[in-house]
Amino acid sequence: MAVVVLVGTLDTKGLEYGWLRERLLEQGVEVVVVDAGVIGAPRSHADVPRADVARAAGADLERLRADGDRGAAVTTMARGAAEIVLRLYAEGRLHGVLAIGGSGGTSLATRAMRGLPLGVPKVMVSSMASGDVSPYIGSADITMMYSVVDIAGVNRLSAPILANAVDAVAAMARGFAATSGARAVRPADLGRRGSNGGDGGAFGDGDAARPLIAASMAGVTTPGVDAARGWLTERGYEVLVFHASGTGGRTLESLADQRLFAGVLDLTLCELADDLCGGILTAGPDRLLAAGRRGVPQVVSPGALDMVKFGPLDTVPARVRDRDVRVHNPSISVVRTTSRECAELGRRVAAKLREATGPTAVCLPLRGLSTLGAPGQPYHDPVTDGVLFDALKDGLRGSSVDVVEIDAHINEPSFAHAAADLLHRMVAASTA
Repeated sequence: MAVVVLVGTLDTKGLEYGWLRERLLEQGVEVVVVDAGVIGAPRSHADVPRADVARAAGADLERLRADGDRGAAVTTMARGAAEIVLRLYAEGRLHGVLAIGGSGGTSLATRAMRGLPLGVPKVMVSSMASGDVSPYIGSADITMMYSVVDIAGVNRLSAPILANAVDAVAAMARGFAATSGARAVRPADLGRRGSNGGDGGAFGDGDAARPLIAASMAGVTTPGVDAARGWLTERGYEVLVFHASGTGGRTLESLADQRLFAGVLDLTLCELADDLCGGILTAGPDRLLAAGRRGVPQVVSPGALDMVKFGPLDTVPARVRDRDVRVHNPSISVVRTTSRECAELGRRVAAKLREATGPTAVCLPLRGLSTLGAPGQPYHDPVTDGVLFDALKDGLRGSSVDVVEIDAHINEPSFAHAAADLLHRMVAASTA
């Protein structure tokens, strides 16, 4: 039987968790309730009491109560809940996790969820889900549902939302249990198996031999990355594409740091422009370091460095509104990078790549960096792009990094195939 684990604070949300438990039992799944509350008395049944959760974090529940520090208590119980959840998973007593809460409950429960392998069902119903959820999700596959109203009782508005969450996690857990957990993907698995079968639980016999390639992509570089992905797939690779959305770049870096890829095709660096210029989709200062640090072959292109990404049009900062601002979609506006910014970006990219310990090359698309930068499009500016290219070349002069200039736009198949072929030859040489 599938088992769903409920993680929450039964002193503040006990009645709501009791309601969830009853609905899940009606769905025919087993339920394990983990109580991570501290102060008040539990208001519903817990299968794993709060004292056990505190103990799993190396703490004493009574001491947490006596200290009276809510922040420290939540942090400690989140650590303990994560240990309990992992233990239940290892024992085969977890096929899905469901939690509800506000900021504190969401922080606590998602900490536990993030410790589970990819593919294990995780559903979080939160009043925080309509804002920036990246601190809660990180690089995990957590399904976030907005609660619309706060989690304070089960009423005519919250009941259908919570019922949908119950239906979702119960179905997910049954599917996960039916595959005996084969849908779970641990980092080590990526090094030994490739694409999955139709139900996400059976892998093809030949997949273990398919080397993994990581690629970065955004909407403005999609045609080029898709062409490169197709070229590499035809030659026996499996390509994992990471959206250059901040979180995507951080995930790519995290997995590259674990040496899970045979090579990295990093054709989209707009997260670096956001990091420099105050955009909303930065991956932080460590972007573009992991592959080089671990000696993983990498081919890099300054794709999408011709723009910085901000939120909806009315949120674009006044300091850049006099530039060429374009609406990418209702949620994202873009602003053309200046010559000064491009020069600094070139220097930053070069400095990062000079540190690489493995085969590294830079491919420069001389006819444009994005769909908006194609000939005839508003961000097509060979002079400003040239400043970027010159700074890159100057910064890499005397290094072991190869610089390849290609007379094509980044989204032309000729550029994509050339970059992919270069990476293919690097990978082949490094594994010979």
